Amino acid sequence: MTSYRVTDLVSGLPATVPFVGPEAQERAQGRVFDARIGANENMFGPSPAVIEAIIQTAGDAWMYGDPELHELRHAIARHHEIPVENVAIGEGIDGLLGYFSRMFIEPGDSVVTSAGAYPTFNYHVVGYGGKLETIPYHDDHENIDGLLDRAADVNAKLLYVANPDNPMGTWWGASAVDSMMSRIPEGAVLLLDEAYGEFADPDTLPAFDISNENVLRFRTFSKAYGMAGIRVGYVIGHCALIAELDKVRNHFGVGRVAQAAALAALKDQVFLTNVIEQVRSARARIVEIARENGLSSLDSAANFVAIDCGADGEFATTVLNNLLRHGIFVRMPGIAPLNRCIRITAGKSQELDAFARALPVALGEARAAR
Repeated sequence: MTSYRVTDLVSGLPATVPFVGPEAQERAQGRVFDARIGANENMFGPSPAVIEAIIQTAGDAWMYGDPELHELRHAIARHHEIPVENVAIGEGIDGLLGYFSRMFIEPGDSVVTSAGAYPTFNYHVVGYGGKLETIPYHDDHENIDGLLDRAADVNAKLLYVANPDNPMGTWWGASAVDSMMSRIPEGAVLLLDEAYGEFADPDTLPAFDISNENVLRFRTFSKAYGMAGIRVGYVIGHCALIAELDKVRNHFGVGRVAQAAALAALKDQVFLTNVIEQVRSARARIVEIARENGLSSLDSAANFVAIDCGADGEFATTVLNNLLRHGIFVRMPGIAPLNRCIRITAGKSQELDAFARALPVALGEARAAR
């Protein structure tokens, strides 16, 4: 019998790692991957201005970051042309999702998401005793009407949707999202994850409606801004709801160096535009590699492309494992029928060249093993 006393909830949960990192897989294989194109990191990196800001601020790392994140909050508010009271910042979108799960979820409360959607959100919900209700994807898109109907049926407190979607890269246009936001069931709050929003066409993201008390929209510096290792994200919503977050957030969770880096990233929109163009070119290259191997791919508004391996999840898993053995780190969705695909991050030419060499070998081995 242990001497410590965790909650009954935690005691009853299995040990869970939402994602096995490439570092863990490299340690298991005893080698470094030739291409790290599975975690949707921005391989084109941060702006040189970000690197300079990190260097300039490094000597101040002995100080805590501003707990009010004053300068960064005001910069984000100016960038989106909204009041600063409608902005909150946290340790990436993952950290913010954890805070809002803590704010809303008590044991037994219902939460609605798509079957196969971003697993870290589910991890937070289960950790607070929430009851997950899932709706299958429809035609590789999140089923907006199905999600809204289920949220109403189960009196859900939270409804999670990603647009553009992770893990498929598909998206709904602004008009469809606006319609969804106008139909949120009474008592529910929509968590709209827009981590990949900068990569999408302009008609994908609706204008901000900060008067809507039932919508929280999440953005990040991890993707288009190339700062996944810094962990800065932000949320935009009604001022009263944003103020509630101050009651539970870790006020020192975003450090001084991270705040300076995010501020520098936001200021360099020219670099951001260049990265977005490079990502679009890389997506086109991934589509072509798939086509060269007789495979189809899904249209994507993110910084990755889902490639349909042409069979079931078991076959796709074999292809993925073969790629890993050949030094190519990729991932795949975890639930059928999405798991017929593998997901490739938009990388630099050398990483995609390595993938192009390994894919026909991995496919051939998988077909021979059937």
